[in-house]
Amino acid sequence: VERSYLRLKQWRGIATRYDKHARTFLGGVLLAATIIHIKTQ
Repeated sequence: VERSYLRLKQWRGIATRYDKHARTFLGGVLLAATIIHIKTQ
């Protein structure tokens, strides 16, 4: 879990939460998590 959080924090938009709406932010987190998951397999 901690590694996943660290990898997500490397994404600038997610680490600083540029998105003003929670739904848009969640979409960005899910997209980043999917890309990280695909790269680590």
